[in-house]
Formats: sequence, structure tokens, C-alpha cells
Amino acid sequence: MMNRRTWTATAAAWLALSATLPTTAFAQETPDALVRRVSAEVLETIRNDPSLKSGDVSRIGALVDKMVMPHVNFQRMTAAAVGPKWRQATPEQRQRLQDEFKALLIRTYAGAVAQVNDQTVVVKPMRAAAGDKDVLVRTEVRGKGDPIQLDYRLEQSADGSWRIYNLNVLGVWLVETYRSQFAQEVNARGIDGLIQALASRNKG
Repeated sequence: MMNRRTWTATAAAWLALSATLPTTAFAQETPDALVRRVSAEVLETIRNDPSLKSGDVSRIGALVDKMVMPHVNFQRMTAAAVGPKWRQATPEQRQRLQDEFKALLIRTYAGAVAQVNDQTVVVKPMRAAAGDKDVLVRTEVRGKGDPIQLDYRLEQSADGSWRIYNLNVLGVWLVETYRSQFAQEVNARGIDGLIQALASRNKG
């Protein structure tokens, strides 16, 4: 399990996407410029929004639905977290998995958002060749205590925009963390068992 400080950084990373509207003006924005711009904007948004600071799950959920999802390849993220069994899932099961996984992330981050105060995000020089369509953007979240490593995996879509499909917090990739947890449930109870487990966890 990630500790509170780690979840705080992850929450800032996830919600940083919420400051970006899916407009054509930003379609050709480089991935590091995207991360740099929205990180600064969202930290300011969190500080000035009492409902976000209080960890209001419904408010955070609405924010994610409206502004975050357009900038995340969430189907790829969910498929990777579920693992090989994803290919055997029906379209209905896949949609349920995405819905429950998103709800899990929102509930998890809701508590961490309230801890975001004086952090700043520093984007490191990107190591990518011209024409690369899958890149790593490395950042540090700085505030009280030691800096927190926070990296993004992004892919370029057909329209030229960039979409996140994984996050690395302190050397731990988000998708891989959940994959190990999900695999145990899938192996024991199948896809429907995983869906039921996630639904139960989200209601708790």
C-alpha cells in the first residue's frame, strides 16, 4: 500500500489533468509542456476549491468525468491492470471494470487531495526522439520533506494529442500495482468476481 504522502502526490498528478480542456489549441502541445502547464493550474485549483480540499467524492468524480478522462487512455489503463483475462471479458464486463476501477481511483484519491497544500511540480528534461509516439515525462513534486518522484507514460493519439496511460510514484507504476491485486481476484473468482469485489470495495 502507498502511504499518505505518496497518495497525495498521485492525487495531484491525476487531478492535474482536470485543468486541461480538450481543445484543438492544445492538440499539438508537447507532452512535457502539457504536464508542466496543467500541474501548475491544478495545484492552484485544489488550493482554491473547498469542495476538493474536503475530499468531496462526488465533486471529484464530476471533475474527473468532465475534464480528466479526455486526457487519459483509461481503457488501456484498465486493460493493463486486469491483465490477460481482459481479452476474455465481454463488452459489458469491460465497461463495468472501467467504471468500478475509475470509482476506486476517485475514492482513493479523494482523501489525499485534502493533503495538497504547498506542493510544486518540476518537470525534468524529456529524453525522447522526434517522432516518438510513446514517451516518459519525469517530474518531481516538491514541498515539505523530500521530493517525490512522479513520472507519466503518455501515448500520442491519431489527432496529435497526448494521453496518459500509466503513472509512476516513487518507482512504483500504478497499473502494475493494481495488476497484482486484480490477478489474485481474477484467478480465484473470474472477471465477474473481480467486478463484484471492486463494487463492494467502492461501496465501503
